[in-house]
Amino acid sequence: MRGLGWADSVVAVKLVVQVKLLPTPVQASALQATLRACNEAATWASEVAFEKDVKRNFALREHTYGEVKARWGLGAQAAQHVIKKTCDAYATLRANLKAGNLGRPGSKRYRSASEKPVTFRPEGAQPYDDRMLSWQISERRVSIWTVAGRVKDVVFTASPEQLATLTLYRKGESDLLCREGMWFLNATCEVPEAPLDQVPSDFLGIDLGIVNIATTSDGEIMAGRDLNRIRARERKLRTKLQKKNTASAKRRLKKRRRKESRRAKDINHKISKHVVAEAERTGRGIALEDLTGIRERVRLRKPQRATHSSWSFHQLGSFIAYKARRAGVPVVYVDSAYTSRTCAECGHIDKANRVSQAWFVCRNCGFVDHADRNGSRNIRARAWELWRRGAQSTAPAPSPKPDGRGGAGRKRRITASDARCASPAL
Repeated sequence: MRGLGWADSVVAVKLVVQVKLLPTPVQASALQATLRACNEAATWASEVAFEKDVKRNFALREHTYGEVKARWGLGAQAAQHVIKKTCDAYATLRANLKAGNLGRPGSKRYRSASEKPVTFRPEGAQPYDDRMLSWQISERRVSIWTVAGRVKDVVFTASPEQLATLTLYRKGESDLLCREGMWFLNATCEVPEAPLDQVPSDFLGIDLGIVNIATTSDGEIMAGRDLNRIRARERKLRTKLQKKNTASAKRRLKKRRRKESRRAKDINHKISKHVVAEAERTGRGIALEDLTGIRERVRLRKPQRATHSSWSFHQLGSFIAYKARRAGVPVVYVDSAYTSRTCAECGHIDKANRVSQAWFVCRNCGFVDHADRNGSRNIRARAWELWRRGAQSTAPAPSPKPDGRGGAGRKRRITASDARCASPAL
């Protein structure tokens, strides 16, 4: 997420600002034809790359550039972006295969992904650079290249905050995409980070959960009842549609899945924005649990697995992290072990302290509190201790590979060398 801004000394956060295009029917037809031509060309280039085992940009360009331009009527810049998009797709595939995200080598899923060329959807996103796309932000218009020629005065809509970000920080490529008949442009922006607060007055502990999405050490609870209720209803509908197994049922399943994902993303954005604003206002840092690999560590009964799998804690954590970097708020990740069983008052650890999902009662000192608030206070205390020892504002490491080098795979134990994630007891 980090990159260079206008000067080498300026550190920036890369953000994507999505604006909605409002093309006329004629303009929409030109955009549609452009996406189809670019993705057909990318699929053909992918077949060439697979057959000749040439998957690097300049090498593949020698085999495909001329025909991509002549056969599909693409301009020089568009043809280069098509070839680069193809190479990027194979790079992503290699990374997923290496990380084990597509199953073990030799499995059906692994072979299905690796033994055939990558294909592109007819309406897949297409990258544009500043030679192919020009913005008139104050007039809310864009001029965009298409296979039918340059299309000018395409109207777009955006919020005042988005317009300000585009005006000040837009830099690099933009992606044209079509989703459910609607047109969008995803513009890359590099927003400078605020100077990091090196002397926070304290930390705001955040306990992430399923019943309560986030609970702060101040006692504020962001309940997830509505979201979980909607997800339960969606699961029942999904089961019915999967049993039908018709083309219309599959289309509806895909549409419902995207809607549910957007709803969860919107909630996570709102929560992260509120948390970072509160920490910035009070001059504190943010303390989060390192939940890396929790899906592999936790064993659940079958009825609980779907709920646990839909828990988007990683997305919420990443939203908090990048918003905090923009605001200059330090973020420290701590070991999540026993935060729900430890008394925030006396430090006594006992499984019996957690009398229910909602309540915590210490067997040693009798302290009673909401279980998630007690956990968030423990997270705050661990982060403060780590910060006093010299820990830096950081993000959790990726899940380890089976050989311990990082990546996907089996879990490894947390050791004392994991200083960023260690609890004060270590």
